[in-house]
Amino acid sequence: MAPLAQSSITPIAPFRIDPVFTARVWGFKDLRPWYNRVAGGDPIGEVWLTGDECVIATGPHKGEKLGAVFAAAHDGLVGEGTPAGSPILIKVIFARDKLSVQVHPDDAMACKYGEPRGKTECWYALDAEPGARVAVGLKPGTTIEQVREEIADGTLETHLNAVPVARGDMVFIDAGTVHAIWPGSILLETQQYSDTTYRMFDYGRPRELHIAKSLEATKLATRAGKIAPQKLGDRTVLIDVDYFRVEQIAVDGSWTSENLRYIGEEAGLAYLFAAGGAGRVSGSGFEAVDLPTRGVVAVPASSPEFVLEDVSGPGEKLDLIRITPNWPE
Repeated sequence: MAPLAQSSITPIAPFRIDPVFTARVWGFKDLRPWYNRVAGGDPIGEVWLTGDECVIATGPHKGEKLGAVFAAAHDGLVGEGTPAGSPILIKVIFARDKLSVQVHPDDAMACKYGEPRGKTECWYALDAEPGARVAVGLKPGTTIEQVREEIADGTLETHLNAVPVARGDMVFIDAGTVHAIWPGSILLETQQYSDTTYRMFDYGRPRELHIAKSLEATKLATRAGKIAPQKLGDRTVLIDVDYFRVEQIAVDGSWTSENLRYIGEEAGLAYLFAAGGAGRVSGSGFEAVDLPTRGVVAVPASSPEFVLEDVSGPGEKLDLIRITPNWPE
C-alpha cells in the first residue's frame, strides 16, 4: 500500500496527558509536593507520563488511552515513515529505597528473545539531596565472572561505578549498562518504549531475578555517564543521541510552535514537560490546553501552529523540557 499523502492526515491538536501512578516496593507513599498524590496501598515509585495506559485529558480524544490513539492515528501523531507504536516513554522516578541492580538489552538481544526493541534511557535530575548518587556501569577491569560471583555472595555493589548526581545533571544509560538508582534524587527518565528489565541483584527482596539474561546483556564498557549540556542561543540541549533528544528551554513570555522546533527539525512528535512553572498552549481551531507544573502536553506531528505562553505564578518561570524521538539512521 502506498503511503498516505500528508493532506489525507487529519490534523491533531496538542493535548494534555494524565499521568499513571505506578506502585513500586522502593517508592514513596506521599509524592507531595511533586504531585498531589498519597498512596492508599503500596508505595508509588514511578509516574508514567506518556505510557500507553495514560489517558488523554483534553481535546477530541479526551478519555481515550494514549496507546489506542497511537495505534489508530500513528502518522498524525508521530509522522509518516516512523516505526509503529509509541516511540518513547517518559517517567518521573521517586526512589525511597535502592532499586535493583539491573541491565537492559540492546535491540538485537531484545529481538532474539521476542521483544520489539531494547532499552536505552537517560535520567535528568529534577532535584537531588547532597551526596545523592546513582550507579552507572562497572568499574574498569571488572569481569563477567566477578559479576557472577558477587551476585551470588551479595557484594555486587563493590564493582559498581558510583556517580554523584546534582540537580540539573543528565545521565545517559545506554543498553547493556549495569546500573541502579539509589535514593536521594528525583529523576525524569526518558527511554525507548520498553519495559524489559533484567534484574541482577535485588537486596534480598522476593522478586524474580534474571541472572543469565542480565549477564548476557551486560557490556563491560559502554558510553554511559554524565552528559555535558550543549548551550545554544535559545535553549540547552541536555542530550542528543539515538532514540531521543531532550532540550531545556526557559520560556519567557510566549513562544510560537515554529520557535520551539529544534534547528532543522521536520514535523514530528514532541512532548512538553513543565519542570517548573506552568504554561498554556493555544491556537486557531482548538481549545487552549493548560500545561501544569510537572504535567505533559503532546504536540503531534500534524499539529496546527500554536503559541506556548508562560502562565506561571509570581516569582516563577516556565522551565520547559522538550523531548522528541530521535530514530537511529
